Amino acid sequence: MWRAIPTAVFAALALMNAAVAQDWPTRPVTMVVPYAAGGPIDTIGRIMAARLSEVLGQQVIVENLAGAGGMTGANRVAKARPDGYTVLLASSSVLAENQSLYKKPLYNAATDFAPVSLIADSARILITRKNFPANTLAEFVAYAKAHQATMQYASAGAGSGLHICAVLLNMAMGTNITHVPYRGSAPAMQDLIAGRIDFMCDQISTAYPQIKAGAVKAIATLGQARVAVLADLATAQEQGLADLDCNSWSSLVFPAGTPAAVVRRLAEATSEALNSQVVRERFDSVGVTVVAPERRGPDYLAKYIPSEIARWAIPIKASGVSVD
Repeated sequence: MWRAIPTAVFAALALMNAAVAQDWPTRPVTMVVPYAAGGPIDTIGRIMAARLSEVLGQQVIVENLAGAGGMTGANRVAKARPDGYTVLLASSSVLAENQSLYKKPLYNAATDFAPVSLIADSARILITRKNFPANTLAEFVAYAKAHQATMQYASAGAGSGLHICAVLLNMAMGTNITHVPYRGSAPAMQDLIAGRIDFMCDQISTAYPQIKAGAVKAIATLGQARVAVLADLATAQEQGLADLDCNSWSSLVFPAGTPAAVVRRLAEATSEALNSQVVRERFDSVGVTVVAPERRGPDYLAKYIPSEIARWAIPIKASGVSVD
């Protein structure tokens, strides 16, 4: 008789979880984007929020909360009530790079969140002001070495993915160019267009429209492969900087302790959204690649985050760069 009690308890819990998933969501869900509006992660967030609202039958509201290289918004979600109504749209810098970059991270990316789904891969790209005196990476490197004392590069803030990518580029070139942090990639882009900054290592999603318009100049993609929207633009590796890989990714995570059934429900809804033609077309238009079905889901992301923390720790520690 007593041995049957645990089985009954587990069965009851399973039914409760199923009921929670069936009912959820009964009100709007807040998607925290830990960067300023108008940036690359915000672009992905708004595309996903619109489609998820349709799939879930409840509005998914984007809340921008920038600061500390994305850690301010991420920390808000880590400490939020784990009821399924606060979710984080996390970039690779938020869940991987910041864990090694910051001396005292505000959260443990591997344990403070409940992984939901990997969403997309996104290339970073080296862009310059349109009148920069270089058209190839070889010309850019030569100019940078000769003028590094007076050059400046922009980022979305100290510790942001754009900052780390530029640090790695500096290392690969053997230069020490001055970093100018901004409160988001949008204001940084404005100053690049105005010619007040020399270059950025921006996300393709925000860089591409400006490249297409001729407002900035594209020098090289900074991942392992070319991107479809700029297929003729060679990677930095192809142009001589071996092993430079600054590609990023985005994902959805809940606070740790969120019911497993709710996590699964959002993972299923996310996969459905990613399979939709409208999301794929919007992602394609900004150079973002939807991840394959086998790379989606909580189990894959739970293993992927620690592996990415370890991968990024190597170049960050080698660079000697850290943020208090």
